[in-house]
This record gives sequence, structure tokens and C-alpha cells, in this order.
Amino acid sequence: MSVAKILVMDDEAGIRLFLEETLTSDGHEVITTESGEQALTLIDNHTFDLALLDLNLPGIGGMDVLSILREQAPKTVVIILTAHATLETAVEALRQGAHDYLFKPCKTVQLRESIRKGLLKRQQAITQQNVLHQLEQHVSNSLEELRASLGQSGPELSLITPENLPKIQLPEPVEETGRFLQHGELIIDFSRHIITLAGHLLELSPTEFDLLAYLTSEAPRVISPQELVREVQGYECEPWEASETVRQHIRRLRQKIKTATGRTDIVDTRRGVGYTIKT
Repeated sequence: MSVAKILVMDDEAGIRLFLEETLTSDGHEVITTESGEQALTLIDNHTFDLALLDLNLPGIGGMDVLSILREQAPKTVVIILTAHATLETAVEALRQGAHDYLFKPCKTVQLRESIRKGLLKRQQAITQQNVLHQLEQHVSNSLEELRASLGQSGPELSLITPENLPKIQLPEPVEETGRFLQHGELIIDFSRHIITLAGHLLELSPTEFDLLAYLTSEAPRVISPQELVREVQGYECEPWEASETVRQHIRRLRQKIKTATGRTDIVDTRRGVGYTIKT
């Protein structure tokens, strides 16, 4: 992992201490703060490679800090720290330019992987910018050499300046598309394999995740058990076998939703037809 200068912004002392100790042990230079106001002062006086930003900062909130960071320090990679109940806001933060989000308290392996990818993304952006600058400088120098060799004899040539040359643009990095799906209070993150309902994290098996994600993506269409087995589990079977298989998965899925949220009305059975999502 590349060594970086990292700003940690969180109002919980325990979280700040965990992040500081973990990142310092990885060789990073870490500065921590507990408020948005202090964060803005640090941003004015330091250049950070990466920032870990709690959305629920006192005073100036995390989304406001993110907006100022994107404006004043666009090269700083921002990773959002969020509680389960603020996942919807975290998704919006990603749309506003944040690199990733982490649930609090975050697992060390997820923290390190997110930071690694964020720093790699930053380095790629800097490399592209340097290549772009070198290309533009090369074009400008070539133009000056051409002018000198021709003695600026042509009126058309004298009108050409480096400023009015078409700007060279490198392609932007490809962004993830279709990472999130939201239907009512259900939010699905396909990249992290996470589903929340009304701010509650659902602890699902891979099959349960895929089942709920497929039902949500097709809502409000009613899906037959055979289609669910085919699309979610990847094989064909007889109607009676599909009905029994899906019934067991739906039962466990409903139980986990009830345990997490107290709700029992999300997965709706249409007797003799199949299942659909209600939120």
C-alpha cells in the first residue's frame, strides 16, 4: 500500500483512535479531528492524499465538508464513514464525488482495501494529468518551432496560438454503473453485496441476497418460482421442485427481515403465481 497523508474526521474518540493506530501502523501520516470546523482549518493548511469523513460531524456536517473538499482539494480521495441508518446519504455522497463508504465500526480488511483502491485511483488521475500536460507542452513547443522555421510568414499561422489550440483530453476513468438499486426503503449495493431496509442492515446469505436483489430489480412484476431458481440459482427444475426450493429461501429471508426491522410485509406471495416486493 502506498504511504499517504490522511485526514480522519470523526466525532467518536474510539473510532478516531482505532483509525489513527491502524493507519499509522501501515506507515501513513495521520491527522485526526472531531468537528467540521476543525476539518476545514486543516484542509486550508495541509494537503491530504486521502480523507476519511464521518457524515454526522457536529457543527458543519459531513456533506458540507465533502462539498468544500471537492472544490478546494479535488485530488484528495474521500471515503465516507457511515452508520447503517445513513446509507442513503452515503450513496448521495458517492454521487457527489466520494470514492467509497465504510460502515462504522469498519473492519480493518475493508478499510485497508478501500484506502488501497482510493490511493491507486488518485495516482492514476495524477499520472493522466501529467501525461496531458506533457502532450500539451509538446504541441506548444512544436508550434513554436514551426513558426521559427517559417519566419511566421503565413497569416494563418500567425493566428494560431497555444491558447486557441483544441484542448487535449484523456478519457476519464470508467465509473461503476448500476452499483446501487433503490426501491422504496430498500437500498442494494451490488459492489459491497449489502442490502439495507429503512436504514437497517440485512444479514443475508449469498443466495438470499441474490433472491431479494432480483425480486427488487423486477418489482412490481410477480416472479414465478421457476424463474427465481433459473435466474438466481442458475438451473432449471420442475415447477413443484422450484416452489419448494424458493419457499424455503423466502421463509428464511422473511425471518431475517423481521429480525432486523420488525417488518413482515416486504416479500409478498401471490398464491399460485409467485412473489413480488412491496415497500
